[in-house]
Amino acid sequence: MLLALAICGGGAPKISAAALDGLDVAPLPQQLTPAGQALLRHYLDAGQLPDLCWSDFSAYRADAAKFYAAFGNALPWVQEGKPTHQALTLIRDFQNAEYKGLSPEDYDGSRWAARLARFNQPAIVSEADLVPFDLEITVSAMRYLSDLKDGRINPRSVHFDISVDHTHFDLSGFLSQEIVASQDVEAIISSIEPPFAIYHRTENALATYIELSKEGESAALSIPRKPVKPGMAYTDSAALAARLKFLGDLSQDFHLAAETYQGALVDAVRHFQTRHGLQPSGVVDGATVKELNTPLSARAGQLALTMERIRWVRRDFSRPPIVVNIPEFSLHVDNEQYHWALSMKVVVGKAYRHKTPVFESQIGAVIFRPYWNVPLSIARTELIPHIQKEASYLTANDYEIVDKRGEIISRETPSAELLARVASGELRIRQRPGPKNALGLVKFDIPSSYGVYMHGTPATELFSRSRRDFSHGCIRVEDPVVLAKWVLQGQGDWNEEKILAAMNGDATLEVGVKNAIPVLIVYGTAVVMENGEAHFFRDIYGLDAALEKALGARHSVDIAETPKGH
Repeated sequence: MLLALAICGGGAPKISAAALDGLDVAPLPQQLTPAGQALLRHYLDAGQLPDLCWSDFSAYRADAAKFYAAFGNALPWVQEGKPTHQALTLIRDFQNAEYKGLSPEDYDGSRWAARLARFNQPAIVSEADLVPFDLEITVSAMRYLSDLKDGRINPRSVHFDISVDHTHFDLSGFLSQEIVASQDVEAIISSIEPPFAIYHRTENALATYIELSKEGESAALSIPRKPVKPGMAYTDSAALAARLKFLGDLSQDFHLAAETYQGALVDAVRHFQTRHGLQPSGVVDGATVKELNTPLSARAGQLALTMERIRWVRRDFSRPPIVVNIPEFSLHVDNEQYHWALSMKVVVGKAYRHKTPVFESQIGAVIFRPYWNVPLSIARTELIPHIQKEASYLTANDYEIVDKRGEIISRETPSAELLARVASGELRIRQRPGPKNALGLVKFDIPSSYGVYMHGTPATELFSRSRRDFSHGCIRVEDPVVLAKWVLQGQGDWNEEKILAAMNGDATLEVGVKNAIPVLIVYGTAVVMENGEAHFFRDIYGLDAALEKALGARHSVDIAETPKGH
C-alpha cells in the first residue's frame, strides 16, 4: 500500500512536540575545520551520501551546494554539536510525512532515531558524524519541500494533461532564508502547500483514516447468500452495526435490539452507500459488503493520492475553476473562497474505449441550440450501420449529411455512395438543434485537442444511476440551465427566463464568456465534502493503480533522481 513503509526500514521512535520545547530557535551555524569543510565538499561534489536511504542526491546537488555556500560552508542545522530546534522540527515532519500523504521513507523517516541517538552518547560527536548528519537533513528537506509543493511525479507521466505550477521554487533560498532561523517552521512550510480548502479537508480526513487504521481492522463481514433487504433477519447485524459505528455512519448510541435488519441500521447503510458511490438502496448486497470490508489503510491511500493530485493544480487561476471529477461523476463550481457554490451530477466517458481525458481548459462560450458534428469514428462505427439497417434513421433522428463547408447534401435516406463518402471523411453527419440532439439544448465550449466539451443531454434518466460512465468522452451535465446562469452571470441579463428562451428558440445562439472560466477535468477516487465527510469511488479508469505504480517505481533502484519535468 501507498502508506506502508518502503524498503529502507521499519518503524522507529518519533520526536514529540515536548522534545522541541526549550531549544534555541536562533541558532548559529556550526563552524567547520578545514578538514570538515573538505569532507562537506567531497559529499557535495559526489552527489552521494551513503547513509541516506536513497543515497544519490545528484538532482539536488547544485541546490545543496548553494545552500551551504550561503553559510560559508558551515553547518546550519547544528549548533554547539547538537541539532537545532529547526532541524528537529524538520525531522519530526519527515517522520510524520504519511499525514501529508507522502512516504516517510522518502525522507529517511525510520533512520532519524538512530542518528539522533548518537548525540546522547557521552563521547563528543565528531565532524565525521556532524557533516553527513547536517547534509542528510538538507537533502531530505529539499526532497520533502519539493514533493509537498508540486507533488512527487510529473502528472503527464500518468495521463494527466495538466500543467504543474511552473513558478521557480528556490529550494536553497527557501531553506536558508525562511527555515534555518525560523521561530515557526511549520507555518513557513505550510505556506508552500496548496491553498485550496479541499486540500486541507483531505489532509484532515487522511489523519482520521490513518488513526482509524492504526486502531486495527475489524473482522471481515461475510457476503450474504442473497441480498438482505430492510425487515429481513440478518445474523451479521451486530458486526455490521459495529463496523458502521467505527466508520461514523451509525450513531455511537445505537443499540441492536434484535437481529432484524431495520430502522437506524438501514439508514446508516444508506449513508455508507452514498459515501462510497453506491446506489443508496439500503440493501446489504455483495457490492456493499465489499466496500465495508475494504481496509482503512486502502482508504487512507486513496486520500493520499487525492492530495498528490491537488498538488499538481496550478495556483494562479484568473478566477476559481469549475471542476469535474470523473470517478465521482460530479461537477463542482468554486466561489472566490474556493468553496463549492454549486454541485451537480455528470455523465462521463465509458471506461472501455471512450474514457474522458484529464485536462485543463476554460469555458469561452455558451452555445444554445447547438448542432452536433458527429465525430468520424462514431459515424463509421455506430451511425452508418444504423442507417444501413434502417432507411429512415437519418430523418427520424434529425441527422443530415453536409460537406466540409456545412452545406447540406442530404436529409433523406442516403445512397451507398453518399455513405461511402461519409466513411472516407469527405462528407460528415451532423445533428440538427432540438430536443433529439445528443448535446441537449446547451453546449459549453472548452477548447482542447481532445474534442471534448460539456453539454446537456436528452438522456436525463442516466443521472439516476450511481455509476455514470456512458458517454463517448464528453461530459453531460445534469442541470445546464443552472450552469449557464452561473457562467453568464455579470454579463447582461442572462437570467433563467432568458436562458430558457434561448434554449427553446428558433436559432443557434453563441454567447461569448467575457472572462473565461477555468475548467479542470480531474480524477480522484477520494473526495472530502464541504461538511468534512470522506467519500470514496471506484477506480473506473485504473488511474489510481497507475499512479500507485509510478510512485512505487520512483526508488525501485537507487539511481540519480530525475527532475519531475515541471
